[in-house]
Amino acid sequence: MSPAAPLSHDDMNFGPFAAMFDYAVDAMQRNILFLDVMRQRGNQYREHMAEVAPHVLDYSVELLVDGRNLERPVNYALVRILPEEDVELDPRRRPFIVVDPRAGHGPGIGGFKRDSEIGVAMKAGHPCYFIGFLPEPVAGQTIEDVARAEAIFIEKVIARHPDADGKPCVIGNCQAGWAVMMLAALRPELFGPLIIAGSPLSYWAGTPGQNPMRYVGGLLGGSWMTALASDLGNGKFDGAWLVENFESLNPANTLWSKAYNLYAKIDTEAPRYLGFERWWGGHVNLNAEEIQFITDELFIGNNLAAARIEMFRGEAVDLRNIKSPIVIFCSKGDNITPPPQALGWILDLYRDVDEIRAYGQTIVYTIHESIGHLGIFVSSSVARKEHDEFANNIDLIDVLPPGLYEAVFEPKTEATKNRELATGDWIMRCETRTLDDIRALGGHGAENDRRFAAVAQMSKINLGLYRTYLQPFVRAFMSEPIAEAFRQMHPLRVQYELFADSNPFMAPLGKLAELTHDYRRPIEHDNPFWVAQEAVSDQMVRALDLWRDVRDQTAERLFLAIYGSPALQAATGADGSDDASMPKAPTSLLHEQLLAVRIADLKSRIKSGGIREALVRSVLYIGMSHGIIDERSFEAIRKIRLVGEDMPRLTITQFKTLVREQFAMLLIDKDAALAAIPALLPQKRADRERLFGNLTDVLTARGYLVQAAIPRFLEIAKLFDVDTDLTAEVRANERAQFAVHSNTDREEQARAS
Repeated sequence: MSPAAPLSHDDMNFGPFAAMFDYAVDAMQRNILFLDVMRQRGNQYREHMAEVAPHVLDYSVELLVDGRNLERPVNYALVRILPEEDVELDPRRRPFIVVDPRAGHGPGIGGFKRDSEIGVAMKAGHPCYFIGFLPEPVAGQTIEDVARAEAIFIEKVIARHPDADGKPCVIGNCQAGWAVMMLAALRPELFGPLIIAGSPLSYWAGTPGQNPMRYVGGLLGGSWMTALASDLGNGKFDGAWLVENFESLNPANTLWSKAYNLYAKIDTEAPRYLGFERWWGGHVNLNAEEIQFITDELFIGNNLAAARIEMFRGEAVDLRNIKSPIVIFCSKGDNITPPPQALGWILDLYRDVDEIRAYGQTIVYTIHESIGHLGIFVSSSVARKEHDEFANNIDLIDVLPPGLYEAVFEPKTEATKNRELATGDWIMRCETRTLDDIRALGGHGAENDRRFAAVAQMSKINLGLYRTYLQPFVRAFMSEPIAEAFRQMHPLRVQYELFADSNPFMAPLGKLAELTHDYRRPIEHDNPFWVAQEAVSDQMVRALDLWRDVRDQTAERLFLAIYGSPALQAATGADGSDDASMPKAPTSLLHEQLLAVRIADLKSRIKSGGIREALVRSVLYIGMSHGIIDERSFEAIRKIRLVGEDMPRLTITQFKTLVREQFAMLLIDKDAALAAIPALLPQKRADRERLFGNLTDVLTARGYLVQAAIPRFLEIAKLFDVDTDLTAEVRANERAQFAVHSNTDREEQARAS
C-alpha cells in the first residue's frame, strides 16, 4: 500500500487546532518508527556479534593469511579485496594495504562503503588488501606479536606483486596508525608510502583550553585503572570502555543529537544510522598485556616519540628509521586526535628540517578544517577529496625530496591550466614547511612536558601499589563467567539488548511499524509545533555543550593545579633535572657517522650521470626557489619520461633514488652540482633545446612560471646554452599570468624567503 498524502487543514476540520492535531499524529508515528529502528539496531547487534568474523566491509574478500595459524598466533587476518566487475585493477601499480584500528569497535571501517579508502584506491587501479581482526584476542598475544604478524602479512602482499612499481602503500587509521609507524621503524624495507589518518603519536601535546582527553590519565591516577579493568575482565580489557570514552567527549551528540537526528529524519535516516551502528556497536576485547602496553608506553609514557620503546629482542623503535614517505592526515575538528597530537612527534625527534632531510625522511601533512575524528575514515566527502588525491598521487608523494611538506588541495575547474594532467576533482600540491609551522599549532613546551612527565611517574607508583596490595584479591575473586557477566552488563551493550526482539515487550513493534508506514502522515516543517520542537532541541544541545565546557574546564584546571605543582614535579623527578623523563629522542652517533660517509659518496659522484641527472637536478634547483610541487608537474615528468627514446624507462623506485640523490647534491654543494650540468648534457644543440623544452613543460605545468623561479630558470638556460627566444617565450607567459596570480605569487615568495 502506498503512503497516504500528508494531512491538510481541509481534510480534517479542526479549525485553530489543526496544526496541533497534525503534529500530534506525526509525533506519535515518529515515536513508533523510532522505537522500531532501535529494535532493528538491537537485532542487528545480536546477529552481528554472533558471526564468526564480524566486520562491516562493503566488499567481498578472499582470506590469504589467518593470524591464528602463525607460529605466534594472533587474532588478525589478511584478506584480499575482490574488485567489482566495473573496476579494473592494474597489476603493475603498487598495492594498498588498509590496517583497521582495534580501538574498541570492530573491523571494516576502511571499506565501510564505496566512497572509502579502499574504494578510491581501487578506482585508481591499485590492488587492495585489508588487515582486520576478530572480536576475541588469542590468549597471551601481545602488541609485539601483532607487529610480527603484520610484517608477515605485508611480505605476503609484496610476494604477490613482484612486478609492481613500488612497495605497498600502507594506511593506518587511528590506533592502527601508531602500530604501522612502529613496524615501519623496525622493518623499513617492507613499506612504500605510509598514510597515517587520525592517529595520535605525540600524546602529551595539546592546546590549553582544548581537547581535554589527554588529561584523563592523570586525573585517574595513571594506568592502574587499566590494570583493574583488565583484572575485572579476567585478563581481557573490554573495548566498550574505549568506545564510551570517545562518546563522553561530546555528550550533546551522544545523549541527544544522534538520536534526535534519527527521530527528526525518521523517513530517510534509518539506513545510514543502522549502517554506522553496526560498526560502532561491534565491541571487541584486548588482552590485558596489549592494553597495558598501549596505556603505559604510549598514552601516559609518550615513549614512542622519544624512541624509548623496545621490541623485537631489545631493538629500539625509532621513528627516524622510517625511510618511506609519511603522510599525516588530521583535522582541527578532531577532539580525539587534534593536530598537535598527530604532528607533535616531529618536534620531539628533529631540531629542524635539515635534520629531517639528513635522515632521508619525507613527511607530508594535511589538516582538515572541521571534520571530526570518525569523519576522517567514514566521510564520503573526505574519501572523494583527500583520500582520492592521496591514491592518485601516491607516486608523486613517493618521489618527493626529503623534507617537511603540507599537502594543499584546490578545486579543479574549467579555468584550471593543464587540467588534463590532474586526475579527480581536485589538484594537490605539496608546499615546503618548517618546524615553526608545526609549533604554530600549539601544545608544546617544557612546562607542559614537565606536567605529563609527573603523570608518568605517578602512574608507575600507583600501578606498583595496585599490583602489590589490590591485584591479588581482585584476581582471586574473578572467574570467566563473572567477567563475561560484567561485560554483558556494560551500559553500551545493555542499550542494544534492551531494544532487541529478545525483550518480549519489543516483539510486537515490528507489525505496528509496518502499519504506521502504510498510514504515515508527515507534517511540513513550517508547522509551529515542529518549529518549537527544533527550538527545544537546540536548547538541549546548548545546555549539554555548556555542561561539557564546564566539565572540561574544571578537569583542566584540576590537572594543572595537581601536576603543575613544583613540589610534585620535584618528588617525581619531572622538574627538568632528569632529562630521561622528557620526550626527546637521543642523538644517534651512528647516524652522524653514516651521514658523513654518505655525504662523501655523493660529493664524489656530482659529475657522474647524464641526461636524467641533468634534468632532475635542474628541475629541483628551480623548484627549490618556491618550494611547491604540483601534481601536474609530476604528471608532465611522467609523460616525457625524462629520457630519450633510446633509453629504458626508470621504475618508481629508481626514479625516487635519482631524485633524492640529486636533491642531496644540491644541498651539499650547490655550486659544484650546477657547474657539472653542462657536462651531463648532449653535445648537439638540437638535443639540448629539446630537453630544455621538456624542462619548460614541467615547470609551467601549473600554467605559469612562479615569479621567484625566474632567476634560477634563466641560470639553468645559460647552462643548457639554449636560444634566448625559448626563455623569452616563458618570460612573456609569466608576465601575462602574473596579474592573475599576483596574490598567490606573493604568498609563495614569502614562504620561499
